[in-house]
Amino acid sequence: MSRKWTIVLIRDMFTGKKYFREFSEGKEGLSNTVLSDTLKFMEENGLIIKNNNEYHLTSKGLRLNRILYEMAVFGLDELECGEEGDLEVIQMFKDYYAEIFEVK
Repeated sequence: MSRKWTIVLIRDMFTGKKYFREFSEGKEGLSNTVLSDTLKFMEENGLIIKNNNEYHLTSKGLRLNRILYEMAVFGLDELECGEEGDLEVIQMFKDYYAEIFEVK
């Protein structure tokens, strides 16, 4: 978890990304070398596995779902996410994140 892109890549896997090129899309400052090194680091630490050029979360990686969900909820609750009248929208995002991260 100490590497800059680890959490972002794990989040991407929860949202269905599994190929190298998908992880690099839309990430300014993430070179192919850094991406490759980070994926290797994650694999060496048992967070992901690579199978036929696809990356998947291991059971260890999947256990990070609650942490990622709580980080997203913290951002919605504690950071400037709109006016108080936007509570329905904030709840919609909380429900969305709960579904992505499979949190009940």
